Amino acid sequence: MTYQRILMVKSHSMGVGDVLRSSAAWRVLKDKWPQAELHLLFLSKHAGYPTEDFIRQHHLLASATFLTIREGTPADSVAQRVPLSTTKRQVITLSQQLQPDLVIDFEASGIRSSLVTRWAANAVGARTVGIGQFLGRGLFYDTSAPSIKNYLRAQSLQLPMDYTERDFVVLAALGLHRNNTPIELRITNDGMVYKAQLMPRLSAGKPVIGLNIGCGTSDALPRRPPIPLVAQALHVIASNLPCTIFLSGANFERAINQQFMDTFQAIHGHATPVIDCAGQSSLSGLTGLIDLCDLFISSDSGPYHMAVAMHKPTLAWFMRDEPAAYHKGAKCSYLIQPDANLVADTARKLLNA
Repeated sequence: MTYQRILMVKSHSMGVGDVLRSSAAWRVLKDKWPQAELHLLFLSKHAGYPTEDFIRQHHLLASATFLTIREGTPADSVAQRVPLSTTKRQVITLSQQLQPDLVIDFEASGIRSSLVTRWAANAVGARTVGIGQFLGRGLFYDTSAPSIKNYLRAQSLQLPMDYTERDFVVLAALGLHRNNTPIELRITNDGMVYKAQLMPRLSAGKPVIGLNIGCGTSDALPRRPPIPLVAQALHVIASNLPCTIFLSGANFERAINQQFMDTFQAIHGHATPVIDCAGQSSLSGLTGLIDLCDLFISSDSGPYHMAVAMHKPTLAWFMRDEPAAYHKGAKCSYLIQPDANLVADTARKLLNA
């Protein structure tokens, strides 16, 4: 069986790292059916997430459509659900435009994505694949994958499951497996433009270290490493390796970066250039900054996953054990509440690998 157009139904989280970690599954699908167009249909709680424009530019996707299932904005805690009849019309219209011959429901819980999958398939006579997570759910699909519990047993895996692995539960029904396939991301057109803007600010012959402290929202604060400790770690690194430091971040994280610069320069001086790029580019543009880096150091946030996906040497700084968020590979190391010397030593090993 071969396919020309595959519609992939997703929901859950619109976090940059959460969506980007699906790229390993996209790669496996493209390797199996190189001629197939991959179309993403994401059921988003609200419109306007910056992830939308970023993911639309992913090189493995032919298109990405985001249908909102709640009215209002992310800040509106009492937003009403969009009527199912409205979602159904939107899904049927999209399916008739794309003409998929295979619709895959990647979600394991609930029935909203099951309904969307069946509506899209019925509109054009496509085949459906989904996860038979509970009794009756498999009736929505032509082919059902085993439940997550059975998948874990078959793959000799344990909970919590690596987040990237989740998309391979449904792909097991197609005989497709991860086999250590990494997530991936290429520099975008916006990224190339931003990279060109940054290059004149580099110091010839000096390596570039990207630093994403991030975690500027209240819910992400527990994931942010202590800034004095981050400053001390970068001081140790820069004392042994003359470099240029680029700080990434959203516009609302500029104060965080300023606090780092003040602390870093108080102990290190001004010999090492530190360039604050917070708020200067979109997520797509950030691929240009990451592409310039010889090493990227990040908290547990979206840019961490972006750097890993771009196959850059990446050091992830965790404040708590998060097994589902770890990436394994020679170019990525994760540390849990490390001291400054351990960060510096790990950075040195990544740069020399």
